[in-house]
Amino acid sequence: MPNKYSNLCIAVTGLNANDNPGPGMAVIRSLREAFGAGLRVIGLSYESLEPGIYLREHVNKTYQIPYPTEGTGALLERLGYIRQQENLDVIIPNFDSELFNFIKVAPQLKQMGIATLLPSQQQLALRDKVNLKDFGTKNGFYVPADHKIYHADDMKKAADEFNFPIVIKGKFYDAYVVYTMDQALKAFHQLNAAWGVPVIAQQYITGTEINIAALGDGDGNNTSIVAMRKLYITDKGKAWAGVTIKEDKLIELANNFAKTTNWKGGYEMEIMSNAEGHLYILEINPRFPAWIYLTAAAGQNQPEALVKMALGDDVLPYTDYQAGKLFVRYSWDHIADISDFQHISVFGEL
Repeated sequence: MPNKYSNLCIAVTGLNANDNPGPGMAVIRSLREAFGAGLRVIGLSYESLEPGIYLREHVNKTYQIPYPTEGTGALLERLGYIRQQENLDVIIPNFDSELFNFIKVAPQLKQMGIATLLPSQQQLALRDKVNLKDFGTKNGFYVPADHKIYHADDMKKAADEFNFPIVIKGKFYDAYVVYTMDQALKAFHQLNAAWGVPVIAQQYITGTEINIAALGDGDGNNTSIVAMRKLYITDKGKAWAGVTIKEDKLIELANNFAKTTNWKGGYEMEIMSNAEGHLYILEINPRFPAWIYLTAAAGQNQPEALVKMALGDDVLPYTDYQAGKLFVRYSWDHIADISDFQHISVFGEL
């Protein structure tokens, strides 16, 4: 029997699926599992070769949207056009770099009848890589020491304080573990070219890598928390395999973060558990991770819960999930026609 979720139309960004995959396809997989055949998924892409564009069984139609650097005016104009073509109910942005603009236009989207569940600009800023150490110090979280690198000459100060290895991070994405000054400088120049300054040099912490995917309700609570231990990591530091684990101290950490920030929406905590058992927060990503489907497989479908919360419905917090659920990422060759590529490139929709 039809209900209010029977014929939803949801737009999703992050359709890339390379060796550093975006969360979009995993979010879509979770949504299709939750809402069934009546769900219409609209892809929002930046590049013409994002694989999700061509996965027609998952994405009903794709529209290109302007790069974040083009500002909120261009984004709002494009989303207004898409709204005229599609009866959009919800938009789920999945890239760090686009969130500033989406948060800015959220009130106008609401006026159009499009729901979102996003953090505030203040919340977005406080967990920024540039501010994370200060946030941790102020609120009692373990966070590795860091230096903000604006010029290549600044790297020596970081190397003198931390010794090698050091983690060099881009402002939005990418991280490299470096063992020499030459490697550190090379990483600085690469990340500066890709994302601008500051580049962050972070103290290297050894231990067990754990990620936490969570969903904050905006009132200091989490609706869902699922922890995963990385089993296989790519050269870019991305989890290519992982398994759900349950530890009270991980749940407590995520709950303390939500309570401290009143976080609203999905987020991911990247954690290093060291030999003393301290949980160091390496990063807090302000959106769902690429492994978010694992939450659905373990019994807490976070994208489903986000959609319901965005639409104004009360969602009871999940109380349990299944430990020992394993994911292994894989790649495959999807075949499409060059005419599809030409169409999205020329007309901006497919």
